[in-house]
Formats: sequence, C-alpha cells, structure tokens
Amino acid sequence: MTWLELQRNTDSSKIVTIEKVIDETPTVRTLVFTDELLSKVLPGQFAMVWIPGVNELPMSVMVYQETTKAAFTVRRHGLASTALYSLQAGDKIGVRGPYGNSFTIKQGKLLLVGGGTGLVPLMRLATFLKKTDDVTIIMGAKTKQEVFFEHLANKLLEHNKHKVLAVTEDGTYGESGLVTDVMQRLLREDAFDAVYTCGPEKMMHKVVQIAFEKKIHVEASVERMMKCGMGLCGSCCFGDVLTCKDGTVFDGQYLLTNKEFGYVHRSKSGILENY
Repeated sequence: MTWLELQRNTDSSKIVTIEKVIDETPTVRTLVFTDELLSKVLPGQFAMVWIPGVNELPMSVMVYQETTKAAFTVRRHGLASTALYSLQAGDKIGVRGPYGNSFTIKQGKLLLVGGGTGLVPLMRLATFLKKTDDVTIIMGAKTKQEVFFEHLANKLLEHNKHKVLAVTEDGTYGESGLVTDVMQRLLREDAFDAVYTCGPEKMMHKVVQIAFEKKIHVEASVERMMKCGMGLCGSCCFGDVLTCKDGTVFDGQYLLTNKEFGYVHRSKSGILENY
C-alpha cells in the first residue's frame, strides 16, 4: 500500500461491524471488530470512532489475539462513551485512523503503570517488547470488581520475565493504595531503564515526576478533547502543542514543562478547567 493510499484510508471513515462484546467489569466492555489497518497500530496511536446518531470520539486501539481483529475498550461514562458501551454484536460503528505518535520502545528492565482504560495502550505496548525485556506492570483500580486485563497481561508477557501487580485503592484485591505508592517502593528496591504510563492525568503526573527525579526515561500517553484527530480543529490544544498531532505520547522532560499537565484541561467549549 502506498503512502497516499494509507493516508486516504486513515482519514476516511470506514463502517465496521461489532463482532463480539466482552464484559471486563460492570462498567467496562471491549468491542471486537475486523480492521486490518487498526489491528496493526503502534502502541499509543488512536482512532476516531463514530457512534451513528450520537457523536465521534477518540479511542485507543486494544489488542486482540486474532489476526486482522482490533478492539475498543470503553468505560460507561459520558453520552458518547455510554452509547458505545451499549452497542451489541451486529451493530455498526465508523472508524478512521490511526492517528498520533507512539511510545519509544526501550529495552531492558521496563515499568508500565496504568489505571483503568489507560491500560489499553500499555497492553499493546507489551506486544512490541522483546522477549529479553524484564517487564513489570502496575495496574490500578478503585476496587476488586474494577480490576481487568490482569490475566491478559500475564498471557502477553508469558515469554518474558515479568510481574503483574494489581493495586486497589480500597485494598479489596492485590496491593492496597495507589499505583504511585507501589511504584515508589519498586524504585527503591530496583533500577529500571524506562517507565511508560497511561491513565488518569493526576496519576500520570505523579508517575512522571517520580521517574524524572530518578533520571529514568519516562513517557505518558495524554488524553485531551479531540474532535477531528487531524490537527485541524485545535480542540486538543495542550500547552503549545496539539495532542492529536504531536502526541498523544510525550516524554517526561516536555510534560514537566507543560503547565497544563496534571493541573488543567479544556472543556468542550475550550475553557480551561482544573482537575
């Protein structure tokens, strides 16, 4: 496929059929569909998803074990995400992409820190790592019933030396507390070559701060309001950059100089709001 053909496929919405719905938790589902291009996206890239009659929203592309299959993992929250969550096998959605950059894949002893559906790009990242890498994944949730992807993470890393640590804020499963508490303990006990994170921005801000202070390469996948995915509308303005075109992945050095990261985000109207 030529670059022009790829770009045309990227920017044109395609209609796909949801083939399978997987309940991950009482509020999270994974929707599986066939799309060869999206099945091969890089970790950190995203697609724009059109829910007919509702809206279009950006979604990280989830890995799936079958070739040519891709998936979206969605939490029931706002109008569009709840509409996407409520779809069933046989329903149709529009997809376009992929858009954005990707994580810089390092080698060695790697730490992946995720919360909620922020685990999606980290699961894809796990499939790009070398079998010689020593990988630790910290996955955070509020409570036991909201823990998901634990089994999948172990499966994806079965040929690596690895650990998967579930952390719940209420202590009902795994370790009790916050993922950043566990991260700080691990960094006191061992040395890591790189840290990757995705999840709630306050969590990521703390992860980036901790790693940067330890002089560890760190990258985060940032979420912002995205309406076009192509850098046209400006709704995903993030300091002096556009999240959809310049991100969604940024390194720690840039993030800690961006005065918005961890503190403010833009509403649909473009107004800055505090986290």
